[in-house]
Amino acid sequence: MAENPDAGYDALLLVAFGAPESLDEVAPFLSRVTAGRPIPPDRLAEVFDRYRSVGGRSPLNGRLRSLKESVTARLTECGIEVPVFWGNRNAPPLLTETISAMRDAGVKRALAWTATPYSSYSSCRQYSENLEIALTTVGTGAPVIDQIRRHHDHPGLVEPAAERLAEAIERLPSDRRGRAHLLFSAHSIPNVMAANCDYVAQLRDVAELVAERVDPEGRHNREVVWQSRSGPPQIPWLEPDVGDRIKALAASGVDAVAVSPIGFPVENFEIVWDLDVEAATQAEVAGVAFQRAEAVDNDPRFVDMIVKLFLERAFPEQAHGSGSAHGESTGPLGRSPDRCPSACCPPPR
Repeated sequence: MAENPDAGYDALLLVAFGAPESLDEVAPFLSRVTAGRPIPPDRLAEVFDRYRSVGGRSPLNGRLRSLKESVTARLTECGIEVPVFWGNRNAPPLLTETISAMRDAGVKRALAWTATPYSSYSSCRQYSENLEIALTTVGTGAPVIDQIRRHHDHPGLVEPAAERLAEAIERLPSDRRGRAHLLFSAHSIPNVMAANCDYVAQLRDVAELVAERVDPEGRHNREVVWQSRSGPPQIPWLEPDVGDRIKALAASGVDAVAVSPIGFPVENFEIVWDLDVEAATQAEVAGVAFQRAEAVDNDPRFVDMIVKLFLERAFPEQAHGSGSAHGESTGPLGRSPDRCPSACCPPPR
């Protein structure tokens, strides 16, 4: 994207996957998500039925709408008067529409925060590609847009995630709480994609950071699990699946689990369906007490994290002055670079 790292930024763009907000929006949404992929019609019908069972609405867009308001208010509190925009990959407001609005508002150069902090093709590079396509579509006058760095281990994610997992543990039956197994769930990706990025390492890192805060004495067993896999069954994806793991744990005598959706900082349909419906049902059938930690997007510390990430690039003097640790990170992998290397997170072949 941008070539001049010294130029100032005059807007912040929040970028998300997007989600339907009514049953009428589900089919167009699924069409965008699966464009160019040979998805069997019965598979699409199955996903459509899942959305219909919960009213056709994902919580994602509502959460992004609230997040945009909170980030705008926090920037104002910091004395930074820049507009905050929001655009999606697969559902209105689409990136092309949002970038057109940014151009019309006179924005020249913006920083984009994406609603996932992890490094993989689908969670990082593909968003860059989506932005490039949207910028090309908008054409003359479109702003320059750079992406905010990856930030899986930022305190603004780790601390609220730990607090909400602790709350989930407390909601378990008192006679099972002390032996609860901790599961940290994230979106599965193909093994070939995972082999060429830091996605798995970052998820394991943040899971350990959260677990250390929740359970510093190591009384609870903990592990990373995966969910929401798709694609042909002959292509290997990251395992174990969260539901399969719950059934295996039950067979080994585990009778309580607390799940942190650490791979999904913003509440979305994957959390609602794969954890609140499917995993919870599998746990009930297996006789396992189940609690899911809340997502962290509505926590003030998470909002403050986004503002700090913007300030460290756009207004480094204000970032230092506000008490923000420049380049905040808490894990052993260290601070991610402001700009990803050209060869990182390649698409799966």
